[in-house]
Amino acid sequence: MSDTDNAIVVKDLFKSFKLPHEQSAGIKSLIVNFLKHKKGYETQHVLDNISFEIKKGEFFGIVGRNGSGKSTLLKLLAGIYVPDSGLIQVNGSLTPFIELGVGFNPELTGRENVFLNGALLGFSQEEMHDMYGDIVAFAELKKFMDQKLKNYSSGMQVRLAFSIAIRAKSDILILDEVLAVGDQAFQKKCYEYFDSLKDEHKTVILVTHDMSAVRRFCDRALLIESGKIMYRGAPSEIALDYQELFSAQPAQPVKGAKKITRWGTGDLVETKTEVSVTTNEIIISTTHLAHKDLTNPIIGFTLLTDDDVNVLEANTLTTDKKLGNVHKGDKINITWKLDNLLKSGNYRMTVGSCNRSLTNFYDWNDDAARIRVVKTVETNGIVIPTVKAEVTNG
Repeated sequence: MSDTDNAIVVKDLFKSFKLPHEQSAGIKSLIVNFLKHKKGYETQHVLDNISFEIKKGEFFGIVGRNGSGKSTLLKLLAGIYVPDSGLIQVNGSLTPFIELGVGFNPELTGRENVFLNGALLGFSQEEMHDMYGDIVAFAELKKFMDQKLKNYSSGMQVRLAFSIAIRAKSDILILDEVLAVGDQAFQKKCYEYFDSLKDEHKTVILVTHDMSAVRRFCDRALLIESGKIMYRGAPSEIALDYQELFSAQPAQPVKGAKKITRWGTGDLVETKTEVSVTTNEIIISTTHLAHKDLTNPIIGFTLLTDDDVNVLEANTLTTDKKLGNVHKGDKINITWKLDNLLKSGNYRMTVGSCNRSLTNFYDWNDDAARIRVVKTVETNGIVIPTVKAEVTNG
């Protein structure tokens, strides 16, 4: 592929920072340390030989644990940091939504900050007047626009900043953890905005801890750990690799499998999953065997469409069916019942178990069962709820 097909090319990228041990008392201390060949700092290698390409029009995911180097990589792409060595080639204009609200003045009102932030993005006052109503409506802050920003909650400030930032017109967008802020309604707006970006074939870099967003929106993704690229590839596989990071034991593939679809410590494993589908109800039966004494484990499942859209999740914690203490050799049978609101299509089930803090996964079966749903009613949505309508004249 030629460089003209790529929006971003990163090659052999290195970045480190100097972390001072202590502040020198003066020139004398500096000279003494120099003569003793004693450094007053240590070098932290944040990114180590990073290389990847992002195609034009691609929705690209970057995932990794806190401290893995994601934020540093984004700031390098945005030109905020300068690499120690390596190449970053950006073909087109780029807008980074890395630190939303940079440039906000807490002593100014929300209205004044809209025009201030818009000017920083390069918009004229006339352009900001034209889009002001849309900005306020998206942020849902109409009643608060004449209040000083210092009286806003952090969530309100981020909503306003995001609403302004998405007006920027550029070839490449960097979105860093925008889904981590705001309530469910605001996150729904974020999803709708992402859908519009995909429809427009915008080049987008999404950094998030939300694996359902990675599965739903990204065309490809990569996983960074300790400053290195561990994996790159299909979003569903990268999401699985990311979840594995929080397991106490490295993933082991199912015997004979060509790729890892199941992993975990093996302390509590799913031995059987059966699904019964009727027009009105779905019944899921899962059986699990304990190979170790465990305290309050969690067992659950996720239902996904064939293209990895997360439809629903349920577990013994959210359904208030706590398992209590489980002993080695115990067999646990769980029957899950749910209304069949799904539209016609094929679905995949993930079944897993973990400890209460969600940091140690005992078993994660990414393809525990397949479900086929056939309905007489069709819809463009994912579900078909019962909808009643009343029509009156006059």
